[in-house]
Amino acid sequence: MIVPPPPHQKSGFLPRFKLFSPILAGATLKERLIGCLGALIGICLTGLVCGFVFGDDPQLPLIVAPIGASAVLLFAVPASPLAQPWSIVGGNTISALIGVTVSYLVKDQMLAIGLAVALAILAMSLTRSLHPPGGASALTAVIGGAAVARAGYWFPFIPVAINSLILVALGIVFHRLARRQYPHRPAVAPVNTHQTADPPPALRVGFTSEDIDEAIARLNETLDISREDIDALLREVELQALVRQRGELTCADIMSRDVVTVPNDATPDQARSLLLKHDIRTLPVLDENEKLQGTVGLRELAGKELDGKLPITVAATAKPSDPAIGLLPRLTDGKIHAVVVLDGDGKVAGIISQTDLLATLAKSLSQNGPSEIMHGNGQGI
Repeated sequence: MIVPPPPHQKSGFLPRFKLFSPILAGATLKERLIGCLGALIGICLTGLVCGFVFGDDPQLPLIVAPIGASAVLLFAVPASPLAQPWSIVGGNTISALIGVTVSYLVKDQMLAIGLAVALAILAMSLTRSLHPPGGASALTAVIGGAAVARAGYWFPFIPVAINSLILVALGIVFHRLARRQYPHRPAVAPVNTHQTADPPPALRVGFTSEDIDEAIARLNETLDISREDIDALLREVELQALVRQRGELTCADIMSRDVVTVPNDATPDQARSLLLKHDIRTLPVLDENEKLQGTVGLRELAGKELDGKLPITVAATAKPSDPAIGLLPRLTDGKIHAVVVLDGDGKVAGIISQTDLLATLAKSLSQNGPSEIMHGNGQGI
């Protein structure tokens, strides 16, 4: 029997190459164009600044070739652990130091170039500064020519370290202006805010940290992503799958609409009286235009003077059209008891408490669908 080829193969040819298909997850055309612009600005300004510092006729190059590779990581994949400031500055400088040392001690150049790169990888790994262009920095220190040889141990600092520092500084400024996070901050794992031995609610079901460690070990690969980001990504996948399965319910469907609020000029005693009277835990605080300014709860009011200023905290907010199931991470983090729903004008349209969401989920699961909705009985209970 003749087995037909898979749909993506015809007459023995390989799958058609997709020219604009991203290699890395999240690498949209917009992100790549931003990266190109960042590399253009970063490299040009690094060369310009170094030219100003070194003068018109420097003995060493104004900018070393590995900085071009550093720019690719810094501007194209700024979330990579290999593209963080210490990786760029430390990796390039330490590797150049290794290369200079090897060039002094090993006279056979073929052996020297291999040892320089190998020892650079080891040194970067031990100092948590692994940076692929560091291998090129080590190699340049060995085969860089007479100018590098004359510079000796100055070469790792001028121009390598200076190039790296300037590039990182420009990268931080560029990413801030582009409203991108750099340096990358790994996602913070959920913690138990009640100071007990129990794991936080988000970690009591589903996969565990040990599951992630086991999966990474079974893959037998080194991944260009931090373990914390893997954890955050998998939990976001879980949430998106839940939203897809039960995303028909919106915040408008389950929110409490008769919201008890407090003006921002109220006293702590007035806010506490409202919380106790209505048996709720969170009050939206409104300004004179009835716009949300924040929230206040019994926890914030504890120990405050009766006639002092309200201890307002930043409110967790959502839109009426947002999937209600998407509030799960915020309402189970042990810190937030209610999410304020805002209309298009920034005014309070409703509020969703932990009780509201729990009752809705219970009803939805029991009926295997969102056809009937059970509302909670209060805000922030």
